[in-house]
Amino acid sequence: MTITNKKILIIGGARSGKTAFSLDIGRSLMQNAQGLYVATGEARDDEMAQKIKLHQAERGDNWDTLEEPVEIVTKLQKLDKNYGVVLIDCLTLWTSNLIERRGGKEEEYFNELYKWLRDAQQNVVIVTNEVGLGIVPGNSVARKYRELLGRLNQGIAKIADEVYVVIAGLSMKLKGGE
Repeated sequence: MTITNKKILIIGGARSGKTAFSLDIGRSLMQNAQGLYVATGEARDDEMAQKIKLHQAERGDNWDTLEEPVEIVTKLQKLDKNYGVVLIDCLTLWTSNLIERRGGKEEEYFNELYKWLRDAQQNVVIVTNEVGLGIVPGNSVARKYRELLGRLNQGIAKIADEVYVVIAGLSMKLKGGE
């Protein structure tokens, strides 16, 4: 029997092991179905291109990939295939892309994602960074980014059935389940 309609948020710092952990959870929810990996990052430089290649190799053949830096909800609403799980990696880059390309409309996009997530009939795993643990940024754009991502993370956490924090490859459940 396949578990359906479970919403899981994975949060942590950069290079904390979030993606590997989210893939493990995603595989456990797929139960022989195909998964959809929604990648919000773009290869704007060699370092990011290499990181994307590593993430692709990590996934394996059980995942279809949707590369979408901004319009993730629009694309997810048009899916014509039933996936065992949708894994969105990550809200951190998505928020940055929104600020850059849809500045001033970020909250509208957040609200669309909240609605989609509440209505989604498949399992959904969402990856994001925690950026509010450090110093207060010295410029207004960085402060706006931190504030927007913090609000988005809180909104997703409220909807999620389970929330995990990942640090140094170790996970801890913050919300939900056994």
